[in-house]
Amino acid sequence: MSFGSSLLSKVIEANDPAALLRYGLTRNDFQTDGERAAFDYISTYAEKNGNQAPTAEMVATEVPTFQPEFSIDATFEYLAQKAKETAAMSDFAAIFNDKYGANGIKKADSEFIQRFNRAQEGGNPKEFFEWLTEVAERSTIRTNVRKTVGTDVVRDVDKFRAEYEKRKAGESFRIWDSKFPALNKAIGGYVSSNMYVVYGKSGRGKSAITLEESINCAAQGANVLIWSMEMGWFEVLVRIYVSLSGDQGVSLTEIDGQRMEAGFDSRSVRQGKLSEEFEAGFMEFIATLNTIISGSITVRAVDDKDFDSRSLRDLKADIEKTNADVVMIDPFYYLDYEANSNKTTGGAAADTSKKMRRLAGTMDVVIFAITQAGEDDGAEDEGGNREIKLPKRKDVMKTSALLQDAAVLIPVDTNAREGRGLVGVNKGRDGGEDEVVEIVYLPQVGIIKQVAGGETALGGYGF
Repeated sequence: MSFGSSLLSKVIEANDPAALLRYGLTRNDFQTDGERAAFDYISTYAEKNGNQAPTAEMVATEVPTFQPEFSIDATFEYLAQKAKETAAMSDFAAIFNDKYGANGIKKADSEFIQRFNRAQEGGNPKEFFEWLTEVAERSTIRTNVRKTVGTDVVRDVDKFRAEYEKRKAGESFRIWDSKFPALNKAIGGYVSSNMYVVYGKSGRGKSAITLEESINCAAQGANVLIWSMEMGWFEVLVRIYVSLSGDQGVSLTEIDGQRMEAGFDSRSVRQGKLSEEFEAGFMEFIATLNTIISGSITVRAVDDKDFDSRSLRDLKADIEKTNADVVMIDPFYYLDYEANSNKTTGGAAADTSKKMRRLAGTMDVVIFAITQAGEDDGAEDEGGNREIKLPKRKDVMKTSALLQDAAVLIPVDTNAREGRGLVGVNKGRDGGEDEVVEIVYLPQVGIIKQVAGGETALGGYGF
């Protein structure tokens, strides 16, 4: 008899069909048609009869291809583990074994051989190895036996105490402060295992604001991974270096009559046109970044030749390789979406959002996901000045799942020409909703900061 047969027999003898649910067993965990039929019959009978198991005689009558055993000494957990392992190994082997007919003549090559040949004959070897990895991971997951469900409020107090002590010591999860004090106070910082969605209209500073937050996390010791799917690596590094130089106040600039500490001019850096003096200072500055950034920042950019696959599986691999604490996805809608499981409009984006939220939790990271807000006709006055107005919750574009999956929804609107902007909170799981933070927004010289108390708003600044 097989482990599956022994397990079903023990369920019948112990009158405990709930064991099939407790250990997460499905009909796919049983090897023969008789075992699968017996599993279906026992499950259906229990559902209709108050979770009672049918007798051995009833099962033998209803499923002639299954004959129950008696006096099974092995535990449910052991039998469930062995049944799952056997089923996983059997299905794994089937992928690699060729198909033969009753006369012994081969009907078809195995799936492994077919995929291998396609990869070898001009296909994509990377896809072949990714498929192999998926098969191995799927098989590994199939061998898992559910031993407990959740956490018992009364019995698991020791587990709670241990987690409390880890959090007290800062070992279990991390909170990274926002660069903007009012925003930080409103949301309580960025907590690991959560996804934060930053959104705004095209060209309104959502990438710049999120980059500021990511850089600020790195300065606090976080390992930051940036997936930049619109900008090249050089442009991203220019923005990072200019931002850091602005925070350090490497130069002084006069803006609308106010003298302010600023950074290097991003246009001059981008075009390689710094003056000789500023170029020497810039090169000296970037050589000492380790004194500013106690963590790390890794940039994966659109022009990286090995960045041709952008699935959540690839993201997970990069998180593991970089040991990332904070991840910036710019923008969300340039990811390679997951399969549309429910075949609905927008289902692929929704599935991707849900799985990315789950990824943040399983990998214990903060994820900043950037997306667009709906466009409208912005009102301008006679002088051509545009009203700065934060988008609403309903304006989140690409998928409404991002709104639901986000721990905090952060709307952004800026006007670089006027040197000002707003950052807000439209959804806060722990409060802070409707908070609005006024910022100085001069990314050209590395100045993006909250307007300090008593500081006057900036007038026009012609960039």
